[in-house]
Amino acid sequence: MQKFLFDINRDPAAQRQYHEGLDALLERYALTAEERRALAERALGLIYVLGANGQLLMHYAAFLGIPWTEYIAALRAGIEKYGQVRAGVYTMTTRLDEKVAGV
Repeated sequence: MQKFLFDINRDPAAQRQYHEGLDALLERYALTAEERRALAERALGLIYVLGANGQLLMHYAAFLGIPWTEYIAALRAGIEKYGQVRAGVYTMTTRLDEKVAGV
């Protein structure tokens, strides 16, 4: 998933293919069914919980046109729905009831 996020953030050809046919683009990457579904549904909270690099995910959200406050809210909602981050090095530094970036 990290490679997909990196490519979509940096590669104009991957960005074009994303808009032309996401399924074909996703075939280029070794993704689990859950990762594929999360990317297809733009489920940022689940992508985060699955262990996506936060820097890559932040830029992916911007690519999708998701405002910063909605991005933060989506990550928090992902933690509430799916539990703590399953992989990677990211953990929450605040409680779910604390505001971050006004959210």
